Amino acid sequence: MDLRLPALRGLRRGTVAAVAAVVLVLACVGTWSAVASDDVPAVHRADGVMDMGGGVRIDTSYFTAGSAGRRPAVLLAHGFGGSKDDVRGQAEKLAREGYAVLTWSARGFGRSTGKIGLNDPKGEVADVSKLLDWLAKRPEVELDKPGDPRVGMAGASYGGAISLLAAGHDHRVDAIAPAITYWNLADALFPNGVFKKLWAGVFLNSGGGCGKFTDELCRMYERVAESGTPDAQARALLQARSPSAVGKDIRVPALLVQGQSDSLFPLGQADAAARAVRANGAPVDVDWIAGGHDGGDLETDRVQARVTAWFDRYLKDEKGVGTGPAFRITRTGGIDSTDGAALLRGASADTYPGLDSGRRTLPLAGREQSFANPAGASPPAVSALPGLGGSGGLSRLSSLGIGVSLDFPGQYAQFDSAPVRDDLRITGSPTVTLHVTSTSDDAVLFGKVYDAGPGGSRPVLPSQLVAPVRVTGAKDGKDVTLALPAIDHEVQKGHRLRLVLASTDLGYASPAAPATYRVALRSGLTVPTAPGVTTAAAPLPSWVWWLPLAGAAVAAALFLTGRRATTTPAPDPALAEVPLQITDLGKRYAKSADRYAVRDLSFRVERGQVLGLLGPNGAGKTTTLRMLMGLIKPDGGEIRVFGHAIRPGAPVLSRVGAFVEGAGFLPHLSGRENLELYWRATGRPAEDAHLDEALEIAGLGDALSRAVRTYSQGMRQRLALAQAMLGLPDLLILDEPTNGLDPPQIREMREVMIRYAAGGRTVIVSSHLLAEVEQSCTHLVVMDRGRLVQAGPVEEIVGSGDTLLVGLAADVADPLVEKVAALPGVSSAIRTEGGLLVRLTPAAEPLASTVPAADPPEPLASTVPAADPPEPLASTVPAADPAEPLASTSGSAAAARLLVELVRLDVPVASLGPHRRLEDAFLTLIGGSA
Repeated sequence: MDLRLPALRGLRRGTVAAVAAVVLVLACVGTWSAVASDDVPAVHRADGVMDMGGGVRIDTSYFTAGSAGRRPAVLLAHGFGGSKDDVRGQAEKLAREGYAVLTWSARGFGRSTGKIGLNDPKGEVADVSKLLDWLAKRPEVELDKPGDPRVGMAGASYGGAISLLAAGHDHRVDAIAPAITYWNLADALFPNGVFKKLWAGVFLNSGGGCGKFTDELCRMYERVAESGTPDAQARALLQARSPSAVGKDIRVPALLVQGQSDSLFPLGQADAAARAVRANGAPVDVDWIAGGHDGGDLETDRVQARVTAWFDRYLKDEKGVGTGPAFRITRTGGIDSTDGAALLRGASADTYPGLDSGRRTLPLAGREQSFANPAGASPPAVSALPGLGGSGGLSRLSSLGIGVSLDFPGQYAQFDSAPVRDDLRITGSPTVTLHVTSTSDDAVLFGKVYDAGPGGSRPVLPSQLVAPVRVTGAKDGKDVTLALPAIDHEVQKGHRLRLVLASTDLGYASPAAPATYRVALRSGLTVPTAPGVTTAAAPLPSWVWWLPLAGAAVAAALFLTGRRATTTPAPDPALAEVPLQITDLGKRYAKSADRYAVRDLSFRVERGQVLGLLGPNGAGKTTTLRMLMGLIKPDGGEIRVFGHAIRPGAPVLSRVGAFVEGAGFLPHLSGRENLELYWRATGRPAEDAHLDEALEIAGLGDALSRAVRTYSQGMRQRLALAQAMLGLPDLLILDEPTNGLDPPQIREMREVMIRYAAGGRTVIVSSHLLAEVEQSCTHLVVMDRGRLVQAGPVEEIVGSGDTLLVGLAADVADPLVEKVAALPGVSSAIRTEGGLLVRLTPAAEPLASTVPAADPPEPLASTVPAADPPEPLASTVPAADPAEPLASTSGSAAAARLLVELVRLDVPVASLGPHRRLEDAFLTLIGGSA
């Protein structure tokens, strides 16, 4: 599935008389080829060109496999900016499954000619009808009647829209499976009357510029981009190219796949499509995947398998084929507050709940607030970063610490709920009613709902989504009911929901004239909970069944070992508050006088740090951790934990917790019972376990009361981590804690580690996932061949504090590069293979100094939300003053500021990230020995 920008085509069957003009040129430019594969049968591909009339020629490929005989056909469309080559892999798979598959490059893309019409009914949609005419003449294709092939359509983004449009314009389409696409393009690009300027610009740029589009589209874009306000003519033009224009005529089975990480075509677009198609009496299933146009996991293999099953059921008429649930969500893990079930890869329901099922209203606190729309709408707030997700831009920006929205003081109003008393799952679109007053005729607001954790932690904006709204006639005051972005997000117990109304946003056009807005609440925040959505547990791996007593046995052995009398050096009072000090540590290989597993290793770890221990295989990491845990003795040097020397059975090891992959649990007992059994085996008093506090940090919730056999892999990993945290050890050692976890579960594990260290404790983690270490850890120790290579803060080792790589969607002229280089705080800007290399002027203080050392640990109660209201949003996401040079701010603020300035200069940004990733730094340090 192609995730590049979607274009839209309409397809009214009615010009069949023009079939004579369609010429398949195989003799001159077409080729037949057999695609080699380990599977049988082989796939045969025929490449050709079809003449659509008017000088438009469409490049096609036709795939078949297996023995002779008629079979259903599939038209497979590509995404905006792509070509037929992008869907070749899926076409070959479908051919092996018994389908005749036709792919093509849409007008203006690949080797096809013609102007881009955004799925114009007279252009791209009519082209599809002619492709259907051609399929009806193929001897391999099954027919419903003469001239009517049995055919399904699928595609992502632009290709998803043409699937919907074709079904509405041409009755011969029998089933569709559109993905991450739109229902109404006008609503997508002009939501609530606000121009989505950055996505529209990405559209234009991905298509090759204004000259590649039809004249009416080019004129429309230039007019709206200049005024910043969409007009009625622009809306009418896009609506005519939208599936919603023919919604009453879409009467075929539809599998609608939509992305949760998608600021271009959010979940509401699929919701509108589902309601319209179901109203026509056709079967509809809805699937919310983890990714979207803003990045994330597109779940390609799973989605393609479900599409194949959909076509098997509705094209091959195989009634026994399972097509999946009526509604499915890919969730990021955790506990569903509706039934306490473990959230694995998917949650589902027998019926589609829509966006407003199980609504619950949460009161919000806050009086009427005033805030400014600045002149020129600058600086703009930052939420989603259009166009960067597909190239990994969002994940790279997250490594800079700006994965959440950035709001500027004085440019927003904020209203908070009370801390939620239980975990709350929001599934759908929250709503709120406001009273808005403006000193200008129109006010443009951007609504967003944050998940604000306890203790002043940085609030999270689910999926980085905002809801814009234009309020006309606002001078006299006006009540507005705002539908906020549809999300699927779990709010943990003790967190608050924070409603923010901002006056600007980077992705949208705001009024250039300065104005003052006043906003007051007229209602609480109503959130949908979709109580009918549940999740089945994953099967247990075999090791759980043959290691049921391993955890308790190991614990008992360690306890007995710990009771042995050992002779240890006296404690060092100067190190009493230092979690770990390793000095000249050495360990030789068995029976070797000169071969070392660890040699002359020295480093120190402070409170509040999350330390990543890195190195290639054979670097000595595991040996170091085993010595640290007192499992083996060093041959030289020493290890001190809080001033006490480590020896097997040393009493100070009671302040150390360890996570070892493969912890065994009794599957028939609950999670809580397993932990209680483990703690009893240590022989320590029950009150010393601090079980509830450890579970609060691990975030296991109500799952503790269920049998472990119902747990997912991610839940078992968190249970093992809770086991390591029993007694709330001051030093927690984690060896490959993310093994076997999927990306959402890895993110949860990361958050658990960060929460644990935030209380003033220390975490040491050994992992081979460099990207994860870069996001989780504050400090690093890099080893190679038993020796220390480098130790220090992550920013210092990565070296990303002052150099950023700006990926470009198109080349830029020298004068524009010079303007970038002349920005305040920019030392230089030069072209490089990946785009522009922007070096910031070194800050007055090193980056590491911006991360304050942690205070001594506070009581555990401090991790529970305080009664005092949280700090204003601006204090949790500090914004640099617009007049300050870039380098004078932190790395995250500098990157955000640079992004704003690049957009202001009309630089075609495709990605933004550190010039040097941890992977690059790591390979440099170890000399490529990994």
